[in-house]
Amino acid sequence: MKSRHKRMLWILVGLGALAVAATLVLNAFRSNMVFFFTPTQIVDGEAPRGKAFRIGGLVEPDSLKRVGDGTTVVFRVTDNAKTIEVAYTGILPDLFKEGRGVVAQGTLEADGTFKAREVLAKHDENYMPPEAAEALKRAGHPMGAPSQFQQAPAR
Repeated sequence: MKSRHKRMLWILVGLGALAVAATLVLNAFRSNMVFFFTPTQIVDGEAPRGKAFRIGGLVEPDSLKRVGDGTTVVFRVTDNAKTIEVAYTGILPDLFKEGRGVVAQGTLEADGTFKAREVLAKHDENYMPPEAAEALKRAGHPMGAPSQFQQAPAR
């Protein structure tokens, strides 16, 4: 009888440890999950306030301005329907250009400005995040056409 109770205790302890481990892993996934929103979704109030997310679209031509010490830049991101102002302090990627695709990660400020912590430029002309391409296609922009931007093949 004693060995049966010991075995049952070890099984319960193992299941408890497994439950704790699963809870910790799922909590880590949830806290590191970053959603993608277009400027139209942000203006329409679909983006979370106070939580990090990504914004994607095109850098609006003639919108890039350097302010302060020269490492802070302000530019506008558009999906050709709505536009969001983005502020970023740091060094922009080499491929960052006006009129090109960009994805920025950060938070939405109370004044509606997106405060970016990271800016990613489109790395070549054959790839754009599927969400950004779809948003541009819905807005009727030619850069959203599937023939121009397709997901990179898996390697």
